[in-house]
Amino acid sequence: MKTLYLVRHAKSSRDDPSLADKDRPLDDRGHRDAPKMGKRLAKRDAKPDLILSSPALRALATAEIIAEALGYPLEDIEVNDSLYASDADTLLSVIHQLGDKLDRVMLVGHNPELSELAHRLASEITDMPTCAVAEFGFDSTSWSDVGKAKPEKVALDHPKKS
Repeated sequence: MKTLYLVRHAKSSRDDPSLADKDRPLDDRGHRDAPKMGKRLAKRDAKPDLILSSPALRALATAEIIAEALGYPLEDIEVNDSLYASDADTLLSVIHQLGDKLDRVMLVGHNPELSELAHRLASEITDMPTCAVAEFGFDSTSWSDVGKAKPEKVALDHPKKS
């Protein structure tokens, strides 16, 4: 079984227009929502073997906050440039290249590509709000099957969901 978590970064600040897009930090809501989602994931016993994050500050901050809640070592978060300003096909390529010894992988990135990929994997997911987590369980031994086989399990959670 392979479990894929797609995590859209928490709400970011646009207060400083002089900052490059990659350097935008989380805003107050983002700092509230990311720990909330981390706690929810911990309650569901989500234990990723690998967390991959976009290099953008807001995504990496989200990854670190969630990792902390899950007891995942912050130094083991891998930054992957392909998760920033990409598309669903690029994300799928990153997934297909994962080592098959990994069973649970979390990708932390951005919209619209995360929503597009989530929708491609499960048509019932049409949008991922900020700090949303989509979880997919595949009855497979290889990451290369993701996107070809339908997931056995699909769940979507986000901060405003009760």
